Amino acid sequence: MPSQLISCTKKNKASAFGSKKMVTAWLCLSTSFAPTARAAFVRNQAFRSPSFANRAALSNRGTLPSSRMRQGPTSLASSTAKDYDLLNKEKGLDSYSPNEFEKEIYSWWENSGCFQPDAKQKPNGEKEPYVLPMPPPNVTGRLHMGHAIFVALQDVLARFHRMRGRPVLWLPGTDHAGIATQLQVEKLLISEGTTREDVGREKFLERVWEYKAEQGGHITTQLRSLGASADWTRERFTMDSDLSKAVTEAFVRLHEKGLVYRGEYMVNWAPLLKTAVSDLEVEYSEEEGKLYYFKYMVEGSDDYLPVATTRPETIMGDTAVCVHPEDERYKDFVGKKAVVPMGDGRTIPIIADDYVDMEFGTGALKITPGHDPNDYAIGKKYDLPIINIMNKDGSLNANAGIYNSLDRFEAREKLWLDMEAATLTIKVDPHMQRVPRSQRGGEVIEPLVSSQWFVKTEGMGAKALKAVEDGDIKIVPQRFDKIWNNWLTDIHDWCISRQLWWGHRIPVWYVGDSGESEYIVARNEAEAREKAVEQGFSEDVVLRQEEDVLDTWFSSGLWPFATVGWPASEGVEGSDLSRFYPGTCLETGYDILFFWVARMVMMGIELTGKSPFSVVYLHGLVRAADGTKMSKTKGNVIDPLDTVAEYGADSLRYSLVTGVTPGQDIPLNMEKIEANRNFANKLWNCCKFVTGNALRDVDEAELSELGVSGPITGEEFKSLSLPERYIVSKCHDLVKSVTSDIENYQLGAAGSKVYEFLWDQYADWYIEISKTRLYEGLGGGDEDEAKAARRVLVYILDTSLRLLHPYMPYVTEQLWHHLPRSSASDEQAAHALMLSDWPQMDDTNPLVRSQEAISSFECFQALTRSIRNARAEYNVEPGKRISAVVVASGDLKVELETELKSLVALAKLDPESVSVCEAGSDEAKAAAAEDSVQLVVQDGVEAFLPLSGLIDPEKERKRLQKQQEKLENEIKKLAGRLQSKGFVEKAPTAVVDKAKAELAELEDQAKKVESSLEALPV
Repeated sequence: MPSQLISCTKKNKASAFGSKKMVTAWLCLSTSFAPTARAAFVRNQAFRSPSFANRAALSNRGTLPSSRMRQGPTSLASSTAKDYDLLNKEKGLDSYSPNEFEKEIYSWWENSGCFQPDAKQKPNGEKEPYVLPMPPPNVTGRLHMGHAIFVALQDVLARFHRMRGRPVLWLPGTDHAGIATQLQVEKLLISEGTTREDVGREKFLERVWEYKAEQGGHITTQLRSLGASADWTRERFTMDSDLSKAVTEAFVRLHEKGLVYRGEYMVNWAPLLKTAVSDLEVEYSEEEGKLYYFKYMVEGSDDYLPVATTRPETIMGDTAVCVHPEDERYKDFVGKKAVVPMGDGRTIPIIADDYVDMEFGTGALKITPGHDPNDYAIGKKYDLPIINIMNKDGSLNANAGIYNSLDRFEAREKLWLDMEAATLTIKVDPHMQRVPRSQRGGEVIEPLVSSQWFVKTEGMGAKALKAVEDGDIKIVPQRFDKIWNNWLTDIHDWCISRQLWWGHRIPVWYVGDSGESEYIVARNEAEAREKAVEQGFSEDVVLRQEEDVLDTWFSSGLWPFATVGWPASEGVEGSDLSRFYPGTCLETGYDILFFWVARMVMMGIELTGKSPFSVVYLHGLVRAADGTKMSKTKGNVIDPLDTVAEYGADSLRYSLVTGVTPGQDIPLNMEKIEANRNFANKLWNCCKFVTGNALRDVDEAELSELGVSGPITGEEFKSLSLPERYIVSKCHDLVKSVTSDIENYQLGAAGSKVYEFLWDQYADWYIEISKTRLYEGLGGGDEDEAKAARRVLVYILDTSLRLLHPYMPYVTEQLWHHLPRSSASDEQAAHALMLSDWPQMDDTNPLVRSQEAISSFECFQALTRSIRNARAEYNVEPGKRISAVVVASGDLKVELETELKSLVALAKLDPESVSVCEAGSDEAKAAAAEDSVQLVVQDGVEAFLPLSGLIDPEKERKRLQKQQEKLENEIKKLAGRLQSKGFVEKAPTAVVDKAKAELAELEDQAKKVESSLEALPV
């Protein structure tokens, strides 16, 4: 770790809790970083702007003062903008090295205010805002590929719509991550020899805020390194003061509507964390376990029902044994009683239900409603008692009898030994089972019936269903509509309470010194006391606030509207809430479609009367190259920060977004990232050619005219030659296609099209043809033609940079500043590519194109490829120029004749012996009669290449004879091997078949060589 970074980091930590202005690392860091050092730099402060750093230092408890929340560009903005532009131009374009400019560009963007909704133009009400609520990552988290994919996709949408003139609000923020953050602080306390219970709630929460202040902020700094153009002046934290008030208000309003209640229900219980957790926080793993078979004795007889379980300790909570009503083995036992093993004589009913599968296991099930979700449903159906045998820490309680206070796994072993001694066991088999584990703590989850706070979701779920059915919300891709419907039609009430201390404390006050039967829901204690008095309690009645906090997903469910001012700004004209809610697009992973997206929709509709967004765009999971899940144990994890340090953010972003469709998992490998870095390098070299060669020595007057201020007009288009009309037409087709794709959320397809155009059309074809206009040695010299070429080179490159910018923002911004540019409008925050106009601002005015030009030039391309292929087939030396006669007719003949110098350059023809003639002419007939190679390009277009120009007959004869002799020897050797009985009979069939195939291939090659020899002139 560089000493500069160490000293700066120490300064940051030292000032994190003080009143002095925090010194940020980027101000005192050397720029001469190795990739590994830069990765560490990015992980900490490299992309943190001065304004952001100051806000972080000012943040006492995660709440930003409102005056700081809406600050505009800092005083550093103008000088930073000027410095970046001047330094970039002065430095010129050397080699592509993204780590030399990415940080500077981002700081310039942010300090100039480019990420704010009105950065491109003043609010005028003409275009509807495009609003993207950023999924809030954990405040103390670190960047991983899941974050990288959402930044890449959301930034494409934000930058695209911003360039199209819509006010864009991409609203960032972080989540308090109740379980994850509390767990980390508890670990710290344990390392210090104490616990949260020892220090108490108030002191514990102080430690959590300290931990948040120290560890928080890294994730947003790292998101910046990926180029996220989010409006950081509006950055929110789920426990900001106003957001906390919104959470309280939501709870109170839902309770007033009768949608919040306290009750007993089956939950996922994490014994280590001592809290209920959501289904999303439970991970299942295939683990080797045991299946225990034992006897459930029938009361008053020697008969028994054989039962199997993976958790013998739960026997102490059994309240029935269930069989299928048609199972002849157990039919006579139904209605009788079974004796609970080691249960001190307790008996339970034997019941029948067709839920039981007669063919599975023993056909008899133990029913434990207090510790199994399926059993809980059966228990409710038959009104069975619910027995909880477990304490919050996973030990057994008094209901477990003699196993009271034993750890659950210890009790399992002890109980089984006792059952063996009582001859109640049958056998124990190895058994692979899906074990539920806490995502955070790693411990085995226990299904547990517990008193919790719930939200009734049936009615809210129906409204969310209707929003998608009616088209108020569109899910991309549409196939997830079915999953949406399945989840919301089979929805259960939502457990929203968590037995944690870190989070939004539930706004409920219990009345009296003890008990929970009487409670008051209120916005604060003062309001609770007023309500208590209204209900007849004394003014000094004891009120105890609920100890539990709300599920993190509850506060996250308010994110789209609470972050823009709900409820404080309800009904306020011109407020952020009125302008930016509902949002436009919620982009997130398909794995949280129900856990977060559905809850946002339910809460949004219920609390605001509106769907919180109109589009839900779902991306897939980023996986290893072989499609498996990335895992540290497998060693296949790709670290986004290391990748950015080595290849640049653009290469990573482009790799994540292209080549995939919405909702599809993304296999990622370093080869793809490296290939996209090569693409960025190709783009860099294209710009170097344009600025360093095509525009060299061009006067200032022409340079000012070359700045792109809008699309090429029809009049100018008509004046261009065929290659120019072709490349402009293809470029305009690309603009239309890319615009349509992004508008319709086909982001991967759009990005790939820009790549193909730049590489295959602009770089490989037009740049090469432009040299025939620019350089006298290649046929140039006409100044008007050269000027037109310069105009088109700049226009196409400028347009392509704009199209590619949402995907590769850094390299495109860097290069765009080296091109001639038209002036920025007075309303723009900076003269930046990210604030420039999209090539097609108005869909009603199509860009000029010519299908005839496209068809004619594609014929030229096919002709060039045919000649190149012939050269390769006849092994023509690379530097040798050959003769050719091209036969065509009509306008196509004229176009090809006009571009003869381009054909000469690209196909390496001899300019003194190449011609284009009319089909059917004497020249065409003479060319066909000559000993030559005929190339049929398309109907009505062909070329003749005289053999005398392609090859030296004697030299070629010797080469072919040598090749023929070699082939004959190989054929003789292989044929002899196949004629050997020993080989054919003893060798594996696959080996013999392979040898036969190789012989057939060699014989075919020999025939071709013989034909070539016969075709040679004598």
